[in-house]
Amino acid sequence: MRRSRAAPRAGGPARGGGDGEAAGSAEMGGDARDPAEVPPLPAHLQLEVTSACNLRCRMCLVRYRPPVNRAEGAMAPELFHRLLEEVPGLRRLTLQGLGEPLLSPHLMPMLAEAKRRGIRAGFNTNATLLTARRSAELVELGVDWVHVSFDAARAATFEAIRDGADFAAVAAGIRGLWRAKRAAGARLPWTRVVLVAMRRNLAELPDVVRLLSGWGVDELRVQNLAHSFQDAGDGYAEIRAFTEAQALWRGEDRARTARVFAEAARVAGECGLRLRLPELTERRRVRADGEPGCSWPWEAAYVTSEGAVQPCCMVMGDDRIALGDLRRQSFAEIWAGEPYREFRRRLRGEDPPEVCRGCALYRGTF
Repeated sequence: MRRSRAAPRAGGPARGGGDGEAAGSAEMGGDARDPAEVPPLPAHLQLEVTSACNLRCRMCLVRYRPPVNRAEGAMAPELFHRLLEEVPGLRRLTLQGLGEPLLSPHLMPMLAEAKRRGIRAGFNTNATLLTARRSAELVELGVDWVHVSFDAARAATFEAIRDGADFAAVAAGIRGLWRAKRAAGARLPWTRVVLVAMRRNLAELPDVVRLLSGWGVDELRVQNLAHSFQDAGDGYAEIRAFTEAQALWRGEDRARTARVFAEAARVAGECGLRLRLPELTERRRVRADGEPGCSWPWEAAYVTSEGAVQPCCMVMGDDRIALGDLRRQSFAEIWAGEPYREFRRRLRGEDPPEVCRGCALYRGTF
């Protein structure tokens, strides 16, 4: 391994609202086993194009781990191209993970190759490196979506959460992408701002809506903190403590949160901004087949920059769970292997994998 990562992060699959949904595809030839255990190869992969990041955001595991060198953190182009060949039915590529995708020297060629193959592709960014030139290139490539992390209306709040970011520069990056789209007469990339709601920034949500309505954003998606980390060991103590202090899913926070969400929805309606708000009450998600639970291990997979295959990005960390290693196995072998099959069996039942139990996506509050 080029580096040691003690843990993963919550980031959740990009879903819906203008950039498409993940779905299954590509049959595995001749496999007669239970499709609940070995489904068709996925149509969606999320690839960690780099594990390096230039920020130390309060709610991200990167903050609590040693820095990763930019060169060492990048996914090798050879691994990227190999995955495109080994998973031939891909319809969607999400090029993001623990790191900042724009730090990868290979991001633009990877996006170009995905588009050349007719695969929908996009990524999440902190927008600190989203220059006018890069925005124009993204528009020219026809990238399907760009999701930007932006969590507050006031610079002081934003910069306290996104440690290392400059509020004005990020705002300029968001507006610059809008200008690039207008200059080209383009609808894409679909631009979604993702706001992680917590006690610290909740009151500013309606003002964030007002700001974004003038910045050419297609959608604002509000998310809860992604994982409680209650299942994780001592190496997660700091991020677990932060989550416990800031999470909005506590009973005493729900009434205040509901009021702020209602005001944000009212403002969004007046401004004409598409807004998606998270649930405040836990509920078991229902898959497309009507069964309870998360659908990711049947429809998609997450691959770290080093080639570890995990059920999703919400895992956050190689030490918590890895279902296979592409340095020693093919993707099809991993997908049909016993670790993946056992993971799916448990996720369908009443005793889900430990790593899923604190996940906001699994609990329906993401």
